[in-house]
Amino acid sequence: MKIKNTPLKDCYIIEPTIFEDERGYFFEKFNERKFEELTGMNGHFVQDNISKSSYGVLRGLHLQKGEHAQAKLVSCLEGKVWDVAVDLREDSPTFGQWFGIELSAENKLQLYIPRGFGHGFSVISETAVFSYKCDNFYNKEAEGSVKYNDKDLNIDWKLKEEDMILSDKDQNSLSFQDKNY
Repeated sequence: MKIKNTPLKDCYIIEPTIFEDERGYFFEKFNERKFEELTGMNGHFVQDNISKSSYGVLRGLHLQKGEHAQAKLVSCLEGKVWDVAVDLREDSPTFGQWFGIELSAENKLQLYIPRGFGHGFSVISETAVFSYKCDNFYNKEAEGSVKYNDKDLNIDWKLKEEDMILSDKDQNSLSFQDKNY
């Protein structure tokens, strides 16, 4: 496993070492001990979630607040997505900055998103199956969300606005400037 820095503090790309032969391939998707050695971050996860979405679905920007904040390790198991992390930690040197990366079944990359970040993705293939490993349990009362098209963040979702499929929650999220997301 290789760990690559992103421009955002404490947010990492994880690239697996893949062993291929005529039978197919094998790779270690995650190793807590290696992750902690390479990043200094806690790599203990307690909940796994899977979603399936069709082209144009945009989910985000979501977060869990307070004691229910979650770090996430995300990957795309089928298809491809444009994955986005936004640093919402006011004391961070990268506060208000975002990073995007294509995650796909083909590239097998993962993105580690620390607590205090907003997260979202857009589906840029016909369908996509997306995996989230979380280091804290989901709590409905701790949900937060930032508007996907916030002008201060200016995120490129790799989709035309007319192709975006959004939930009511995502359409009605708060602005980045609100800071009460």
